[in-house]
Amino acid sequence: MLHRIWLGFFVVAFISALYQWLGLGDAGVFQRMVTALFDMAGLAVELAIGLIGLMALWLGIVAIGEASGLVDKLARLLSPLFTRLMPEVPRGHPAISSMTLNFAANMLGLDNAATPLGIKAMKDLQSLNPTPAVASNAQILFLVLNTSAVTLFPVTILLYRAQLGAPDPAAVFIPILIATCCSTLAGLLVTAWVQRIRLADTVVLAFLGGGFALLLALVGWFATLSASELQRQSSLVSNLLIIVLIMLFLVVAHRRAVNVYDTFIEGARQGFETAIAIIPYLLAMLAAIGVFRASGAMEIAMTGLRDLVSLGGWDTRWVDAMPTALMKPLSGSGARAMMIDTMNTFGVDSFQGRLAATMQGSTETTFYVLAVYFGAVGIRHTRHAVACGLAADVAGIGAAIAVAYWFYGGLQ
Repeated sequence: MLHRIWLGFFVVAFISALYQWLGLGDAGVFQRMVTALFDMAGLAVELAIGLIGLMALWLGIVAIGEASGLVDKLARLLSPLFTRLMPEVPRGHPAISSMTLNFAANMLGLDNAATPLGIKAMKDLQSLNPTPAVASNAQILFLVLNTSAVTLFPVTILLYRAQLGAPDPAAVFIPILIATCCSTLAGLLVTAWVQRIRLADTVVLAFLGGGFALLLALVGWFATLSASELQRQSSLVSNLLIIVLIMLFLVVAHRRAVNVYDTFIEGARQGFETAIAIIPYLLAMLAAIGVFRASGAMEIAMTGLRDLVSLGGWDTRWVDAMPTALMKPLSGSGARAMMIDTMNTFGVDSFQGRLAATMQGSTETTFYVLAVYFGAVGIRHTRHAVACGLAADVAGIGAAIAVAYWFYGGLQ
């Protein structure tokens, strides 16, 4: 399916470019498309090079954690849940702890840590894959949950709002949390339906119920904090947990007579090799996205949507924030740019500005994550991964719009 989507980006972009040229007289559209191709080629290498250090660092740390035995204990603790959601993953398998560390990093908003840990988890799952070129059920479910992962600390969005002059940058915090929870739940339900996973299980319901209870408790605590205190606490908790985790791995491994330096070097070497292997997959996806944007296809889609909503006599304010939503599955930096543009155009605390921020925090960059994670292990046939990931995205965006009218409906 992925190859059809990739081809579709180019075909739609070319048709849009022909319309821009023959219909609107814009002969420069082809130059913009070629420039976008070259720019994306450079960006793919830059991103991969940026990942090398992070991959090496975190896979080195995880290698120490595995040698300490702590990662194995974490895997055994969560085995009852994952063996029900992913029956092909054996109880206590290293993939379980890798996935858990990745989900924890995503929840804390630690993007730099989440990506290397996610790739590590995907490689662990690949070791169980009987057909290496085809995504397994477990890999698909992991990717869908990853692209829709709940983020407890959307620090980046709050900082952008603060920089743009919002008197209460954290005003969007609870709406973002609600929207991203809806995205994650939808991703789980859709994938479980496709893979025929039985969610009506005592263990699964206990884990999910406990997770949501903890989430509600955190929301209650966050709601009592001021905007500045929320940002301070989120930064403190995130960074403290990273340092504590690293020190715990180091100390326990040392007490078990593990050569922590050599173990780190071996793990870091694997991170370097993985980051280099990602480049072709990342380049392919970024090139398609760049051409699609440069052709004007995105703007045509937005104009058509706005006209359609107007014909129905409905409020069109939410359409002004849709560039962020449409860009988010394709490019994190592109969606961030769209969010900032919406805030600048309509006001950081306008309905459109707050909705764009909520959309930005509601889902992840599905195609980027798919290209990086699957590319790291050489998967070419993604089966239902794209459809389930996009279903989670649609649920997150829909929830963002609904919660925006609930929280900000009276704003202009």
